Amino acid sequence: MSPWVPDCAACRRDHGCVDGDDGCDVSRAPGGRTALAGYEDPETRRFAREAARVEAEGYRRWDRARETMELARRMGYRRLGLAYCISLAPEAEAFARRLQAEGFEVVTVLCKTGAVTKEDGLGLADEDKVYPGTVETMCNPIAQARLLAAAGVELNIVAGLCVGHDALFIANASGPVTVLVAKDRVHDHQPVIGMRQDL
Repeated sequence: MSPWVPDCAACRRDHGCVDGDDGCDVSRAPGGRTALAGYEDPETRRFAREAARVEAEGYRRWDRARETMELARRMGYRRLGLAYCISLAPEAEAFARRLQAEGFEVVTVLCKTGAVTKEDGLGLADEDKVYPGTVETMCNPIAQARLLAAAGVELNIVAGLCVGHDALFIANASGPVTVLVAKDRVHDHQPVIGMRQDL
């Protein structure tokens, strides 16, 4: 017997869970009710509760940067880590200053930290680079995650890491991670536009 696999995007119940309808397959999945699994830990439950409060208070009033600061403040986090892409360096510097002005300690790590070339670190050929014939350093999300962990950050904030690099950062991060900017060079960092396009 193959395991049950959710497919919410093809929901036949018109996403009734939004209105409190608990009759979907998540509630009836093999093994019993799964909807609240994972919230037993008091700190996890507190984080989820504060996220819901930020959502309610800032709904359509606060931008994502403000929501991030509000969540950190409500959780009592003082030291925040910002893992950012070189393409967003001016924005990252401005946001770090904003966080500091709000009373947070900020640790920032650039994607190119370590200055390892793509040939040396990844074994890439020249034709596999963005600009063949030039020196390109590899993005280093694992080092970013480890440096922020070593610095003792309480919340990791991702700003503009490339697809795949963001996944490696999240997989190697210590503590919670939130994404402030999802990179999309084609749609001016608004990937939702691409989600709506027909294939």
